[in-house]
Amino acid sequence: MAKFGIGQPVKRVEDQRLVTGNGRYTDDINIDGQAYLSVLRSPHAHAMIKSINIDEAKASPGVLGVYTAADLGDAGIPCFVTGELTNADGSAMIDPGHPILTGDKARYAGDNIAFVVAETKAQARDAADLIEVDYDILDAATDTRKAAEAGQPQVHDNVKNNLGLDWHHGDAAATDAAFAKAAHVTTLELINNRVICNAMEPRAAVSEYDATTGELTVHTTTQGGWPFRDTIAANLGMDAEKVVVMTPADVGGGFGMKAMHYSEYSMTAFAAKALGRPVKWTGDRTESFLSDTQGRDHVTTAELAMDDANRILGMRVTTYANFGAYYYFFAPFIPTGAAVKVLPGVYDIPTISYTVKGVLTNTVPVDAYRGAGRPESIYCVERLVEKAAREVGMDVLEFRRLNFIKPDQMPYKTSVGELYDTGEFDKVMTACVDKADWAGAAARKAAAAAQGKYRGIGMCYYIESTMGDPNETAGIEFNDDGTVSVLVGTQANGQGHETAYAQVLHDRLGVPFENIQIVQGDTKRIKGGGGTGGSRSLTAQGMAINDASDKVIERGKAYAAQHFEAATADITFDDGTFTVVGTDRKIDIIALAKSAKSMASPADGIDGGLDAAATHKLDAWTFPNGCHIAEVEIDPDTGITTVDRYNIVDDFGVVVNPMLVEGQVHGGVVQGIGQALLENTVYDEGGQLLTGSFMDYTMPRADNMPSFDFSTIEVRCLNNAMGVKGCGEAGSVGSCASVINAIVDALYGLGVREVDMPATPEKIWRLTNGAKAA
Repeated sequence: MAKFGIGQPVKRVEDQRLVTGNGRYTDDINIDGQAYLSVLRSPHAHAMIKSINIDEAKASPGVLGVYTAADLGDAGIPCFVTGELTNADGSAMIDPGHPILTGDKARYAGDNIAFVVAETKAQARDAADLIEVDYDILDAATDTRKAAEAGQPQVHDNVKNNLGLDWHHGDAAATDAAFAKAAHVTTLELINNRVICNAMEPRAAVSEYDATTGELTVHTTTQGGWPFRDTIAANLGMDAEKVVVMTPADVGGGFGMKAMHYSEYSMTAFAAKALGRPVKWTGDRTESFLSDTQGRDHVTTAELAMDDANRILGMRVTTYANFGAYYYFFAPFIPTGAAVKVLPGVYDIPTISYTVKGVLTNTVPVDAYRGAGRPESIYCVERLVEKAAREVGMDVLEFRRLNFIKPDQMPYKTSVGELYDTGEFDKVMTACVDKADWAGAAARKAAAAAQGKYRGIGMCYYIESTMGDPNETAGIEFNDDGTVSVLVGTQANGQGHETAYAQVLHDRLGVPFENIQIVQGDTKRIKGGGGTGGSRSLTAQGMAINDASDKVIERGKAYAAQHFEAATADITFDDGTFTVVGTDRKIDIIALAKSAKSMASPADGIDGGLDAAATHKLDAWTFPNGCHIAEVEIDPDTGITTVDRYNIVDDFGVVVNPMLVEGQVHGGVVQGIGQALLENTVYDEGGQLLTGSFMDYTMPRADNMPSFDFSTIEVRCLNNAMGVKGCGEAGSVGSCASVINAIVDALYGLGVREVDMPATPEKIWRLTNGAKAA
């Protein structure tokens, strides 16, 4: 096996520059003569804008321009899915529009009213403070469940009762019939709390316009720049080919939030073109809280119907999903098309009825956040399954085993229309149960009780679907200095793409690992790409690199045949070397690529050397799955919940780099435990964000986390030639339910049956002490 090939725990090549302080982020980019931009954001969640006076701001020292909605016209942020989704009655969902600057009404605290460009950042901020806006303050709609009720404040005049989408999937009649004949029905009300992304690197942009060429270049932090390019071009009335979006080598976390085009990017582009000089904006952490898309925020009623043998007959779910004040790129798809893919989980559920009420509120917009719909669905079904097992008096493990989709049922078409290609759920769960010493949990619970504490163990068996653009392109270019460039359409946000992709290429072509350069983030050099999101990078981009490698080998055999004056059929390729069969004549791929550039065309359709490109279209997505088991201990005096043990066994198919995979899982689990125990976005009735800083919004820290015990069981994916399944979001999908199920287990003896996230010390203290008092 190649030292740096597939399956090897190769250390990340990115880390050398990062740990030595040589990373390059958007804020590190400074262009001679650049000016600075500052945004005036609404202090009110809901207010009519009666007038805006910019005179004093324009006269302020250093100010180059002050801009309002009137200057930007119809410039806005598109929602890519509104044309794809329909209401349950067949009517089109309503897209109220999302302007770059609002001129009529502020719809959330942080909404963009105007922006200033000045010689310095301080001058721009000072001038923005001088803009006078006369607001007529209105009541706000903030509650996810109540926003759609009659009589609530209306966020948009053209969205009645704030209901932007009333969506349904499944056979409602068949599901109702299943419930009618059920021996037992379990019902669960749950809240999937809103979270704030808080990527390590705040958003930023630097734009420059070349009047000579008419080309606009925007440097910004993205998960793939092509939708940004197209949006900016539309907003400025430019040809998309004249707009270049450059994402630096390093992006400090994306998590879905950086997949969106934000108003500030079009603002810098507009100003750079208007002023004829570079314009820079870097958001601070307060702006991140007020303007970055947020995640989750669902209120759900879920029901499970079972027969008298405890087999699941059907599932019925209604979710109120909060979109915030506007749609971003994918918002309506997250609780609908994304969530429904895995709503049945790993269970043989014959029929499902799923309804989503998508509401608009006077809050920061909500869109994709790590897992994007799949964590919400798995949290729902795994909480529901656990409760159902307890209600019918069955062991939670045996209830799962009874209702699991079995290996001999694969490929299995779920009741929501997804086709699971593989899955050995009982095998994976049993391995995790053994590692977690599930059998010893009762003794540990008794020992904790002797110390006056409550202890519980909980499980989540998750499955997720990778998703995104099924098309991806890769280019392989052999450089004169012996290095090889791989052009990719995805964008690393800290996952280790430079290492994983190099391993794929090294494994296929035998190119020296240290000679491989991954090229990303340049919409001019790379003509298209699907970006990073939906755990698609390895499944889509890896396959594109695989296909481009096939073309390199094909071309190489033709050139090698010419080099050796042999027949192409007599050329073999192995471990980076082309050889004439039955002889000792051979040439390595780097040497051949160098000489091929000056050789005549060896065959029809083959010229110009070994360089090759390929676009791969996935026929089907993949279904990573696994078992998470959390064990918690609760101090009733303080309400503090400690996650004491955490075990994970995952099925990711073929694993390219075990070290990278484990790191990805650890990060996702931390985010999930953070949501389960600590993180919560809170608005008051007036729409003011009460958790608007790290003083109020509790981020998980190392001392909140246990050591994770992680391993994998390989069940090769049948949906791609590499056998990989994707891993980037899995940790966040499996963690929330395992922790909350463990808390319910710990408190079950007190009569506690339901606990909503986040299980903060105050909430747990009230539950434990209230239960004891009762």
